[in-house]
Amino acid sequence: MNSIVMAPALRAHARRRQPARKVIHPWPLRVMHWLNALAIITLIGSGWQIYNASPFLPFVFPRWATIGEWLGAAIAWHLAAIWLLMLNGLGYLLWGFASGHFRHKLWPVSPRAVWRDASAAIRFKLPHEVGVYNAVQRLLYLGVIALGILAVLSGLAVWKPVQLWPLSDLFGGFFPSRVVHFTAMAGIVLFLAVHILLVALVPRVLPPMITGGHLPDPEWHR
Repeated sequence: MNSIVMAPALRAHARRRQPARKVIHPWPLRVMHWLNALAIITLIGSGWQIYNASPFLPFVFPRWATIGEWLGAAIAWHLAAIWLLMLNGLGYLLWGFASGHFRHKLWPVSPRAVWRDASAAIRFKLPHEVGVYNAVQRLLYLGVIALGILAVLSGLAVWKPVQLWPLSDLFGGFFPSRVVHFTAMAGIVLFLAVHILLVALVPRVLPPMITGGHLPDPEWHR
């Protein structure tokens, strides 16, 4: 009789002793990640359509890869997406510093650590821990944040070269601003290609970016 009475209490005590489970990716990060993905894809597709209207390199992008059937429509899509990217990006920067996400996830990073992890990755000996960024990932994320800021600033210089002439002069004028903007876009596209390839190689990292995912405390790394 006593054992029957004590069973619920024992089960409750066991549940209390189980390690707490923490979310791998908090919901603000997940929301901002997917909003950024939507904004960046729209910006790339519409930007390619804008480039095609006046190319400065000996190629154009295929029509199926562009957004907007003509220049005016592409500009409208581009301006809508840039506001989303700027507002969402500002929110991400504020949240990243306030929550400690940048401090715990993306910093520190050193050339020695990047070389060590890159060498291990080339030999397929780099261990992957869910929720933990290695040195190469940290460098890539910091790099794409810098490219995003550069793309926004150079894009503003291209959009309003007269009104924002100090910004345009900073990049050397309208055409150099356009080249910088295109180069930053190319770097972001390269990052996306590597990012998607890594997700394809390690598909288990995708569900936590949708659901949040959980890890028990002993395995949790900030």
